[in-house]
Amino acid sequence: MPVDRMATIGFPAKEPPSMFTTRPEIIGTFGAVASTHWLASQVGMSVLERGGNAFDAAAAAGFALQIVEPHLNGPGGDCPIILHSARTGAQQVICGQGPAPAGLTVAHMNSLGAEIMPGTGLLATPVPGAFDAWMLMLRDHGTWSVRDVLSCAIGYARHGAPMVPRVRATIDSVRPLFESEWPTSAALWLRNGGPEPNALYANPTLADTYARVVREAEDAGGSREHQVDAARAAWYRGFVAEAVGRFAASTEAMDTSGQRHRGVITADDMARWSATIETPLTLDYHGHTILKCGPWSQGPAMLQTMALMSGFDVAAMDPVGADFIHHVIEAMKLAFADREAFYGDPDFTDVPMPTLLSKAYTDARRALIGPTANNDFRPGSPDGRAPRTDYAAALRRSQELAAAMGSGEPTVSRLGASGGDTCHVDVIDRHGNMVSATPSAGWLQSSPTIPELGFCLGSRCQMFWLDESLPNGLKPGKRPRTTLSPSMVLRDGKPWMSFGTPGGEQQDQWQAIMLLRMVNHGFNIQQAIDLPAFHSEHWISSFWPRGAKPGKVVIEGRYDMAVLADLAARGHAAEMGGEWSEGRLTGARREPDGTIRAGANPRGMQGYAVGR
Repeated sequence: MPVDRMATIGFPAKEPPSMFTTRPEIIGTFGAVASTHWLASQVGMSVLERGGNAFDAAAAAGFALQIVEPHLNGPGGDCPIILHSARTGAQQVICGQGPAPAGLTVAHMNSLGAEIMPGTGLLATPVPGAFDAWMLMLRDHGTWSVRDVLSCAIGYARHGAPMVPRVRATIDSVRPLFESEWPTSAALWLRNGGPEPNALYANPTLADTYARVVREAEDAGGSREHQVDAARAAWYRGFVAEAVGRFAASTEAMDTSGQRHRGVITADDMARWSATIETPLTLDYHGHTILKCGPWSQGPAMLQTMALMSGFDVAAMDPVGADFIHHVIEAMKLAFADREAFYGDPDFTDVPMPTLLSKAYTDARRALIGPTANNDFRPGSPDGRAPRTDYAAALRRSQELAAAMGSGEPTVSRLGASGGDTCHVDVIDRHGNMVSATPSAGWLQSSPTIPELGFCLGSRCQMFWLDESLPNGLKPGKRPRTTLSPSMVLRDGKPWMSFGTPGGEQQDQWQAIMLLRMVNHGFNIQQAIDLPAFHSEHWISSFWPRGAKPGKVVIEGRYDMAVLADLAARGHAAEMGGEWSEGRLTGARREPDGTIRAGANPRGMQGYAVGR
């Protein structure tokens, strides 16, 4: 893919490189919303138009995403948020990643004969965190009421939202499981044949759930903030928590183990938890300060990748050439190996984050990157710590699953191992407030629908290891090390860009690629999104069955075949995917002249950026 390299350095003082994009990078001064679905983007923009701020808009868009992308997120899922408040001049992380229930212990899993956590069903359910994250942000930074923020989501759930074709494809992939094992999910998602592609489909029970939350909030009276807290109480200490606890205790659900299990989550688990506010982790890269969530997420792996890349002349590399891909992949291999060996909930484990991001450690790790691929699994030894990982077991699980799938057992449809994905939303308003949020989990195929509520629970606890001594080992009350990873960037110390993507393990790969191309090559948001991308599957996956594929690199089909040949010659297990298969990114940025610019992913034909 030819790229005009003229005058690419000095962005934004000079124009970005000339290239075709699928849509413009939009430019305005009033505000912008970019998300993984056009309806959520427009919901957020409508909030800005009616006087709401970025926090009101992001929350409204986030709840709308639960209705329009039910195969990618749901009310029972998780949501980390990074925000910048123009009022305080500060950035915060709101952790909407719920922890393991009190009854989910290694001993309990051992008693069931489990070797790894299942990827679906009720056992892998953490406390659902998304609702409290959105509401905490709304209470502390927003201006709208609970009713106003939930109104669009309730309307779409009540009267129907257009279901993108992938919703139907996802339902079809798990239809046998719904029909034979998860009757409550069948009742919701297979009624009248299920949703047709691009046709309206309603979830009236979920509409009733959110309408009751609004009523209970308003019945509490008092200030707007008091009503938001009443909504949180209805969810975590009221009728929602009670329904969750009853369903988990009374339902035996088939999961990826091939066995039926009850859940262990209780109403008390939900009552004891609330979303938390944290300080973002940061890394400086060529005048840009990158903000990520803590090591309860994989976000720091992007910081480690960027730190490693800071020692190379990235600007001199062809942004769509093999040398760029090689160096980025090799840096990511080292960063994600450290993720596996050392990341976990810092409330439970001592994560050596200062050392992992230090210059001395980074310099030593960078020296391991050579001209050819190294396909060993190579975590470091920060502060002399010995890494404990079992890469051989991950390889074995990948091979065993491939063999089982080839023979037809266990089938994806029978066990429900059709993984969900994720959503993302970015908002910037005219005041300079910014939000980057990545809601996920609780997708329709993760666990059986709770019939009284109209939604299911998540399965994020599949990311734990059944060894309490590991950084990401299962313990009650502990957050699983999530792949959810929103991003924010300061430029010369001032808030500049919010961005992110769905994609599981790929989230901090695609985001690093996008930012490297913007900072080093001068591309704007839409250009960086549209350029062909790539990813690796070298390290141990966070998702069931926790496999690994040494040296595997997938590049988008628009790359020149010579790039694929070059990567293979360097020792990468490289293959070419579809022409528009890599990346689901969205982003918005604010320039010193007051312009607000945004872009969104064309892949999948549903992401959109809007603004004026």
